[in-house]
Amino acid sequence: MSPTAAPKVKTGFRAARKLVESLSPLTDSASDQTTALSGRQGVLPKLSRNVTALGLVSLCMGMSSAMIHGLLPAFLVTVLGVSILFVGLIEGTAEATTSLVKIFSGRLSDGLGRRKALVVVGYGLSALTKLLFPVAETALAILAARTIDRIGKGIRDAPRDALLADVTPSEIRGSGFGLRTALYTIGAVAGPLTAMGLMTLSGDNFRLVFWLAAIPGFVSVAVLVIGVKEAPNNWPADPQGPIATSWRDLWRLNPIYWWAVSVAAILALARCSPAFLLLKASSIGIGPAFVPVILVLMNLVYSASAYPCGVLADMINRRLQLGAGVVLLIGANLVLIFAQTLWLTAFGVALWGLQMGLIQGLLSAVVADASPPRLRGTAFAIYDVAVGIATLIAGIGAGALWVAGGAAATFSAAALLASVAALVLFLRPAPKLVGAAS
Repeated sequence: MSPTAAPKVKTGFRAARKLVESLSPLTDSASDQTTALSGRQGVLPKLSRNVTALGLVSLCMGMSSAMIHGLLPAFLVTVLGVSILFVGLIEGTAEATTSLVKIFSGRLSDGLGRRKALVVVGYGLSALTKLLFPVAETALAILAARTIDRIGKGIRDAPRDALLADVTPSEIRGSGFGLRTALYTIGAVAGPLTAMGLMTLSGDNFRLVFWLAAIPGFVSVAVLVIGVKEAPNNWPADPQGPIATSWRDLWRLNPIYWWAVSVAAILALARCSPAFLLLKASSIGIGPAFVPVILVLMNLVYSASAYPCGVLADMINRRLQLGAGVVLLIGANLVLIFAQTLWLTAFGVALWGLQMGLIQGLLSAVVADASPPRLRGTAFAIYDVAVGIATLIAGIGAGALWVAGGAAATFSAAALLASVAALVLFLRPAPKLVGAAS
């Protein structure tokens, strides 16, 4: 080959590669939307190492957070003397803050075409914030710590989920999100168990447990920096510039996406914070050191079911699986209304965990499949904002209902709202698939 021919060949190769890369998102998007609610059959590809690494990151941070959050309601009520209504306000405000930050973080990751840096910043902020809980002396200090912690979560979550979707083929996205959820939930199980053991050994020293909870949080950041690789930017450059996608692009999201957002928001209203599961345990006489066992049980069932249910979502009609999850949520709330014993309460909590396993990974896979790559961070952010606003309303409403009528009033309202979600799901089918958005 002549010296002048080599550069021409290289130039031609680069041009062909760019052409293929520019067409790939279109093909993937069409394929994704076809998969959104139907599932697939045939030979499936393998999960990326990034999925496992992100799952381990979630495991460590989940353990750190659960060690604190499993004890936080009891700490607020018994040590700081906070009312149940204020506990609901703290939980709702924290989760709503998370979602409001996600929309900016998700759009920014789309505009930059890079996800990992934002994920590192978010996990790092949450790890640092864990150091605030053991020194908090007032309810407002706890509120501030929870809010800052959730800001970190808001920064990381949408880019992380978009990164996971970017590196996971649409045929196995249910499995990918299910695996990450399962690993996260293992951390959420290990956290309360560790907290219970430390509370027993330390004589109910809340602050010591909070100090030790920071350790797995910093481990998660180390695993993220070392083990997670940035996904290649395979979508076309934004002609409007490198910052963020235009809000007009939101109209290009598939109707299935907006349907999923609507269903998820109604379900969020029907799911009061897990803090109220802990309060239910306290109300039937379980001591503070062993209240977290309820959170352990819920997350154990959630963890055990999340990955198998994610695999199932890749194989069967997702709408049927979602319907089964909603029915279980109604059943869980009905059990918790009447439960006055440890065993019946535990049964209701187990049903709660099972419906989470059936629904959460599935909804994430639907969002990923129904959104084009360059809008994926924004799509997850909007989804999370809708869920966060509903969670805020649910947290405040659940607290007010608990003050007015106790556990029965709170879980009755939750069962009613879950029934509304069931009606929407069965009487208003998902929209028909439309053409792919680039």
